[in-house]
Amino acid sequence: MKKNLILAVLLIGLTFQSQSQEQKDTEWERKFEQLGTQLPTPNTYRTASGAPGREYWQQKADYKMKIVLDDSDQSITGSETITYYNNSPDDLEYLWVQLDQNVRAKDSNSPYVRTNSVTDTLSVFAVSRIAGNPDFDGGFKIKSVKSEGKNMNYTINKTMMRLDLDQPLKAGANVTFSIDWMYNINHTMYVGGRSGYEYFEEDENNLYTIAQFFPRMAVYSDNEGWQNKQFLGRGEFALTFGDYEVEITVPSDFIVGATGSLLNAKEVLSSEQLKRFEKAKKTYDKPVIIVTQEEAEANEKDKSSKTKTWKFKAENVRDYAFCASRKFIWDAMAVKLSPGNEPLAMSYYPKEGNPLWEEWSTVAVAQSLKTYSKFTTEYPYPKAISVHTAHQGMEYPMICFNFGRPDPDGTYTPRTKHRMIGVIIHEVGHNFFPMIINSDERQWTWMDEGLNTFVQYLTEQELDPNFPSRRGPAEKIIPYMSGENGLVRPIMTNSEQIRQFGSNAYAKPATALNVLRTTVMGPELFDKAFKTYSERWAFKHPTPADFFRTMEDASAVDLDWFWKGWFYGTDYVDVSLDNVRWFQMKTEENGLETRIVEGADQAIDGKNTVEKSFGDTPGTFVFKGSDDTGEYRQTRDNNRIKQNAAGKNFYELTFKNKGGLVTPIIIEWTFADGSTELEKIPAEIWKINEKEVTKVFMKEKEVAKIVIDPNKMTADAFTEDNVFPRTEQPDRFEKFKEGK
Repeated sequence: MKKNLILAVLLIGLTFQSQSQEQKDTEWERKFEQLGTQLPTPNTYRTASGAPGREYWQQKADYKMKIVLDDSDQSITGSETITYYNNSPDDLEYLWVQLDQNVRAKDSNSPYVRTNSVTDTLSVFAVSRIAGNPDFDGGFKIKSVKSEGKNMNYTINKTMMRLDLDQPLKAGANVTFSIDWMYNINHTMYVGGRSGYEYFEEDENNLYTIAQFFPRMAVYSDNEGWQNKQFLGRGEFALTFGDYEVEITVPSDFIVGATGSLLNAKEVLSSEQLKRFEKAKKTYDKPVIIVTQEEAEANEKDKSSKTKTWKFKAENVRDYAFCASRKFIWDAMAVKLSPGNEPLAMSYYPKEGNPLWEEWSTVAVAQSLKTYSKFTTEYPYPKAISVHTAHQGMEYPMICFNFGRPDPDGTYTPRTKHRMIGVIIHEVGHNFFPMIINSDERQWTWMDEGLNTFVQYLTEQELDPNFPSRRGPAEKIIPYMSGENGLVRPIMTNSEQIRQFGSNAYAKPATALNVLRTTVMGPELFDKAFKTYSERWAFKHPTPADFFRTMEDASAVDLDWFWKGWFYGTDYVDVSLDNVRWFQMKTEENGLETRIVEGADQAIDGKNTVEKSFGDTPGTFVFKGSDDTGEYRQTRDNNRIKQNAAGKNFYELTFKNKGGLVTPIIIEWTFADGSTELEKIPAEIWKINEKEVTKVFMKEKEVAKIVIDPNKMTADAFTEDNVFPRTEQPDRFEKFKEGK
């Protein structure tokens, strides 16, 4: 049947070319060749399907910590005991521990590897980054490292500490050691940092968001060995799962939120606060205020000199963080995910965050848990916390720090509200990527930020279909992808070497996945494959190859061309509709007539346009009842094919791939009677010729207009040449003036 249709269209002397002329080998860029040799060889740890292998293993590290936060001099003193389990098949002669606070030490490399320049105006923060902070004594002060009461030999190399073992740690064995340390907490408004403290001058109080505050085990894995790349400030963290028991001592009027379940609520909360806390566990429609604004304001004034210890326990988490302040208001509500799984969504914020935070923070947390659980893997922890900070967004297991502050009079703009909700969704979403699906952020930022930003987009749209999402919609990535080539790096670039970090590591991979879901695979296939990946690699250490392979394995869709184009390359989408021709079959008495009748076919070559759609009359062709071998088919078949083609309209469209990134072609046909039809051509149409293809379509009705990618689903950079007949389009400056 397919051959017969071609016979009805590929006719004498006309330039109907199913694939245009074959592309020269010198121009062929092998966009559809398999990734095969570029991906790691499958083995018993990681399979060719993208699933963990039968011998997959990973290490474990358990922590017992006692922490003292000194509000008088903004310092932290800690003592921790780590039990490290060697589940690998290798004997380990030494261990590597991360000392992330050393990024702010006097001898840190971070200030030296950052480039900067002087402009007409510089902020206090910019000057601080250039001049340094000579008065701030940052970094860990390691007091002791011991095992079984004996001092261990250790070597500190910037943000990494090597612990030498007296005897190799055998496969299947474990070792316990302790570290005592302290460090000075950085002021986030002046020194910067992902965590630290903010000082409120009006009431002379501090708000602490504390993370990377303890020496943490580096990851030892089957594919990387020790991940001991230095922390320079951008590439985030590769971490090992484990269990935590943590005691945090703070001033007695402080409220503390932290990773893990609170073990001594009766000791640290008033009886009334405890009742509210219990009520929140069974309240699903709106947050319950556990610590009120009035109580927080009273704490701000009293400033107790006594201390109180909060005790927490967390299981199977890869990190730990906490917040503490006497300024905190605290609210919470339960979220129904499945029978028996109703985690608490919580928020901690000062009065400066109200009324915005009381209205929206916990609501956004709850929505995040619901949507992410639907698209990835069900949230397994007992709570998720959003903490108010002045200027940052940062994530840790069960807790994240988020900006979004109204004006001093309590008013706020829609933009402030949406930015706050967006960052809360994003940071809560990091509980899934990478806190559960535990990728290596030091190497692959996109596996954390990009995947998370994609599901953030889905969450925003579920919360509000009119939510002004900044990242995810295809058209929003166009300025970046079609920008100056020297400023664009492939997504598959190490964290420290990325240019235009937000666009590269957040926006482009999120957009790629959105295009993959809506345009290439379809939501049903994509969602099943994405959930398969999430559930396969929950509480494990996936790599890019595991993601790429699983998405294909779980969908039966060959996506190597997609990963090569979107993730390994810097091409962009720009498909032009370069030529349109209209034909009809000429009626002849003799079905074997070979005479050609030239018609008034109209074409567009990118330069010339016609005023009338496709001309007054179509070009014509005559049906020839033979195949390409010259052998005539049965008359019955000839007549059937001829009758099927009689009165139909044949449209020959020529497409050019100007941007280089192969893509499906979405065509909107508008017919003379005003009706429309949407048709999608798979990206594989570019397999033979990656630069130009020609395809013929048979339509019952006469076509008045053709538009390529009408709903902006493919990130096509330049749409002026997507329409036939051509229409005058406003240039970019005119769009800018119109606010578009």
